Amino acid sequence: MEYTRLGKSGLQISRLSFGSWVTFGHQIQNDTAKELMHLAYDSGINFFDNAEVYAHGASEEVMGKILKEAAWQRSSYIVSSKAFWGGKKPNQNGLSRKHLVEACHAALQRLQVDYLDLFYCHRPDKNTPLEETVFTMDMLVRQGKILYWGTSEWEAATIAEAHAIARREHLIPPIVEQPQYHMFHRERVEIEYHNLYEWYGMGTTTWSPLASGLLTGKYNQGLPENTRASLPDLVWLKELLVGPQAQKNIAKIQALQALAQELNTSLPCLAIAWCLRFHGVSSVILGASKSSQLKENLGALELSSRLNQEVWQRVEEILENQPKTPDFG
Repeated sequence: MEYTRLGKSGLQISRLSFGSWVTFGHQIQNDTAKELMHLAYDSGINFFDNAEVYAHGASEEVMGKILKEAAWQRSSYIVSSKAFWGGKKPNQNGLSRKHLVEACHAALQRLQVDYLDLFYCHRPDKNTPLEETVFTMDMLVRQGKILYWGTSEWEAATIAEAHAIARREHLIPPIVEQPQYHMFHRERVEIEYHNLYEWYGMGTTTWSPLASGLLTGKYNQGLPENTRASLPDLVWLKELLVGPQAQKNIAKIQALQALAQELNTSLPCLAIAWCLRFHGVSSVILGASKSSQLKENLGALELSSRLNQEVWQRVEEILENQPKTPDFG
């Protein structure tokens, strides 16, 4: 495993990390979750990602039990939660001081830890003054309940505003953003966030490197019913598979599969290595429902170390979606 600093902070994070979205407390049994967590940890992964909304809190409960039973040194791993969607009643959603504090306390209880290493504002909240959110996250850090805070799927301008508030009021700013990033969704990470890396030293922990299964080739024959693509968060995936560009997208994936075969690797490994190649990416969050998937995807780190710019140029020629001013670092 390789490690890097998370943005300009001193926190050392594994280049590959492990998340529980969709799987823990919902798609897989708890013994499988335990097997995956131990495989990840034994492979050098030190960051485990979670959120209050994952399986309505059950995901954090499953992960918390595994961490408790494993009895790993607390200093040897990083665990996160995210707050925004906590329930359906007033004050159970958003980024108000009330919800952030209560969401933090609930996450600590479910994960059975004394503090969160990372606590994310899961989405921007236009109904709460940004000053209130920044002051609250600063307060949680100073109370020792969280060590670092970040954002997820925020616009660059809003993140910059949060930094401006923190500087003006002598508060602790966010150090990390958690955006979606894969071969079919790249503009925000590669272009929009460019100044965040340069000006504020922001790091990123990116999610969905396989585009929720699209970059495994599982949808090459079309979109079957009752798949993850039917989830509200994955409308974009359905559009890629049934929209006007569907056949072209599938042709791209088939070409990428052929390239992966030529490189003696798998398409998932190639897709994850592609994410790792970009300098703004601190850690790529992996998900898996069985150990064989996780073992395969862990091979992306070795693959990324031996692929050169010529290979990436071939990938770009297949994708035909390179941003106008990419910065590969």
